[in-house]
Amino acid sequence: MKKPKVLSQFFKNNGPVMGSALLLLVGFWIIVLIVLPQVSMLDFSFRYNLPPAEVGGPNDVYTLKNYRQLVYGAAGSSGTYNTVDLMVFVRTIVTALFVTIANIIMCYPLAYFLGQSQGTSFARLLVVMLIIPYWINEILRAFALRIIFGESGLLNEALMLLHITSAPVDFIRENYALYAGLGYAYILLMLFPMYNVIESLDRNQIEAARDMGASWIRIHRRIVIPHAKPGIASGATMVFMLSAGALAVPQVLGGPSSLWFTQLVYQWFNDSLNWQQGSAYAIVLLVSSIAIVLVLMRFFKVNMGDIGK
Repeated sequence: MKKPKVLSQFFKNNGPVMGSALLLLVGFWIIVLIVLPQVSMLDFSFRYNLPPAEVGGPNDVYTLKNYRQLVYGAAGSSGTYNTVDLMVFVRTIVTALFVTIANIIMCYPLAYFLGQSQGTSFARLLVVMLIIPYWINEILRAFALRIIFGESGLLNEALMLLHITSAPVDFIRENYALYAGLGYAYILLMLFPMYNVIESLDRNQIEAARDMGASWIRIHRRIVIPHAKPGIASGATMVFMLSAGALAVPQVLGGPSSLWFTQLVYQWFNDSLNWQQGSAYAIVLLVSSIAIVLVLMRFFKVNMGDIGK
């Protein structure tokens, strides 16, 4: 049987031993670590939560009960829809979108500066300073932010010292700490893809545009942003997916009324010990997040190849 041309070229470039090893590693990564767990969770989501003695018996059949409960609530509930869980789901998705947009706005100027710095020592120092805080565990960083945003924290002390506020602001209850924590948690995943793409931009294009009298806004709109689009798309995809699926940051920084959808998933798995219901919630979040990413990619005319650049 004749090998496909791409596969033949791959083995020609890497050799039969290294090529086979790379394919095995990628196959293990995709099949064992990604596909099989998700297929298992999908299977769980369509099953009843049965006692161990009944698993595999005549009552162990497929059902849509877990998905109906997400939309309509538990059997016998008074409401028409499961408004509490649905509102949590919508709030999670909308907040993740806003966090992604905020990260794009914050990271673009910095990525442009770093990309145009031509690897100067100051730019390298700045990159190191950005990376060092991420040596600290995510949970510890979240608790540090909780201390800063607390009623007697550094931020409230500074605001009152400067007479900007007369009393402490409850940043935790108002969810400002949650938004800041989510933005901070994944900001480097937005910054570095944008930086890598902008760094490859030929600076002569910008100089030529300046010489021809193009404004700063026009240069970025016509040259820099189209060139940086793959990096922006890659970073935005990661930040949105991770923000929507975050658990530690909402758990630590969320206010009493700001339940995150992943916290519902956690409760079904660990508090209620209903893995089937938790799987249904997790599958809905996963499919919805992927669908939103695909729709936005189509809207902004970005394909999968651009993200992989």
